[in-house]
Amino acid sequence: MRTEPPVPPEALAAIRAPLAGAGAQAVDAPLLQPLGLLLDLAGEAMRARLFVVQSEGGTESCLRPDFTVAIARRHLERGVGEGRYFYEGAAFRASPEADRPEEFLQVGLELFAPAGSPAVAADVEAATLAWRGAEAGGRGDLTLWLGDVGLLGPFIESLALPAGVAARLKRVAGRPRLLQAELARTGGASAASGEGSQLAGMLAGLSEAQAATLLEEVWALAGVEPVGGRGPAEIAARLVRKAEAASAPALTDAQAAAIRGFMAISDAPAAGLAQVRELAGRKPGALDAALETWRERLAAIEAQVPAGRLRFAPALGHAFEYYDGLTFEVRSEALGADRPVAVGGRYDGLLARLGAAAEARAVGCMVRPWRAFSGGEQ
Repeated sequence: MRTEPPVPPEALAAIRAPLAGAGAQAVDAPLLQPLGLLLDLAGEAMRARLFVVQSEGGTESCLRPDFTVAIARRHLERGVGEGRYFYEGAAFRASPEADRPEEFLQVGLELFAPAGSPAVAADVEAATLAWRGAEAGGRGDLTLWLGDVGLLGPFIESLALPAGVAARLKRVAGRPRLLQAELARTGGASAASGEGSQLAGMLAGLSEAQAATLLEEVWALAGVEPVGGRGPAEIAARLVRKAEAASAPALTDAQAAAIRGFMAISDAPAAGLAQVRELAGRKPGALDAALETWRERLAAIEAQVPAGRLRFAPALGHAFEYYDGLTFEVRSEALGADRPVAVGGRYDGLLARLGAAAEARAVGCMVRPWRAFSGGEQ
């Protein structure tokens, strides 16, 4: 396994200091994490990047790819509304590139708050602490990129799309591949084709229990053994959603163009927000409120990060698909966009999927010390 070089102790201490000094409790996470749960929460596309471990009983786990899910579960087990947690440790992700480490150090902070708590202040804290931690490594070529998975929803509402189309687009807002597939379905084009779509159509007319039973029978006839922790009910539900998407109305060319324009925005924050408003449709009520929140958020961030070091790209996403609000990355010009120095964002929905009370709040950030270190190359 390719391992990242160690960061000099003085540099590591400087990078760690902003996050460790934020009044958080120091915690760790188990090295082995449940594979099925991570795939459910982070997306099936992550499978290729995980190191899978199979126990003698057949249970599949993986080496921890990050700390967020594990710390969120630990927080919920405590049964408290508010929590602040600092972590430092190794993470593991498979990489086909020969020059990419597969074991690397992460330093991070996760902030949890009960339902109804203000989100903007915590968003600003997480983003600016990530910036300060990354900057402490000594690089002078850093830029803080800001995005928002949740902004696409109000933008879609402004376009007054059919309810089914709008719901489908919102559901894949944080999943670029699926969103692009939806945008390709313009002018009445159908996504349905092949035997997989025929099976999805058959399952769509059944109850969840009936669909799962039918799928199990198909597996038995074909001699198929499912892997990866996916049960028949979950797979059937995914196929049903596929059938619904194939039969639903498609976007018009103009609507798809507006959404593509939104996804392509990459500019200084003020100019980027103006472009969002220009591309919006005629029902901007929820969007106007979201943009006002962004102006508040930006004013607070700009008080701590030089304006010339900020970029706004609303479609900015991460490898993990559980982010549902603010997203951010600290990028180095030398390392490029695919090797961010720090990442983070808001993931309120993840807590609900783990069993938390509705509308609980969560935001976090992580810094890669070796990338932040001015002598680091990865």
